[in-house]
Amino acid sequence: MKRFEDKNIIVTGAASGIGRATALRLGEEGGKIWCVDINMVGAQQTADEIKAFGSEAEASTLDVTSYDACKNFIDEVIAKWEYLDVLCNIAGISSMVRFEDETAANFNKMLAVNLLGPFNLSQVAIRHLLARKGNIVNLASVAGQIGQAYTSSYVASKHGLVGLTKSIAMEYGRQGLRANAVCPGAVNTPLIGKINFPKDIEMSLIDRYNFLPWFADPEEVAAMVAYVASDEARYVNGAVLAIDGGISAG
Repeated sequence: MKRFEDKNIIVTGAASGIGRATALRLGEEGGKIWCVDINMVGAQQTADEIKAFGSEAEASTLDVTSYDACKNFIDEVIAKWEYLDVLCNIAGISSMVRFEDETAANFNKMLAVNLLGPFNLSQVAIRHLLARKGNIVNLASVAGQIGQAYTSSYVASKHGLVGLTKSIAMEYGRQGLRANAVCPGAVNTPLIGKINFPKDIEMSLIDRYNFLPWFADPEEVAAMVAYVASDEARYVNGAVLAIDGGISAG
């Protein structure tokens, strides 16, 4: 399939995990991909892989928590590419800590990366996306649909991202712009491997968030993002799409 020929696409978090898998998938389908990450080496490696199978790609490092940096970045994209069709806000962080041990600093950092980052990029890109009747895909989480123990700041950030997505969808849907949230459960990514479990936690509260005895692969989530971002999904707007093995079903 070449659903993204002549489409200019930004993917954040493109150095690894779901962001990398998404950038590769959209590039493989003919999209021109701007790979964004705080890890420039990883972003460039992803861009080089996209070029290797014949699509165009660029790479940039970006602090999505900085509004000015996001504005300058979008200006750079438009100066070089002239237009923008799809924004995939995939960059994110997580942590696991008892609520009574959570700090305001960590809470604010979680909100800054997972919620303020997508807000910044979406706001500065919105007029360019409107001009192309494009769309925004935000990577939320099953944690944006249900509560989870020991992840209060992460859950708050992802619930906020789901709400932001729905608001953008309602405000701009009649103007031809779509916004949707993809909500994975457990996925085999470096982010999962970096989680440090607090001591003496009640593991039964954690086990219930992995309904199936296996994790999803990043490529499976990327496939859903690709559908939502494509013109095939032209009537999908404001949707919260679970890919969690059934965790949020009951």
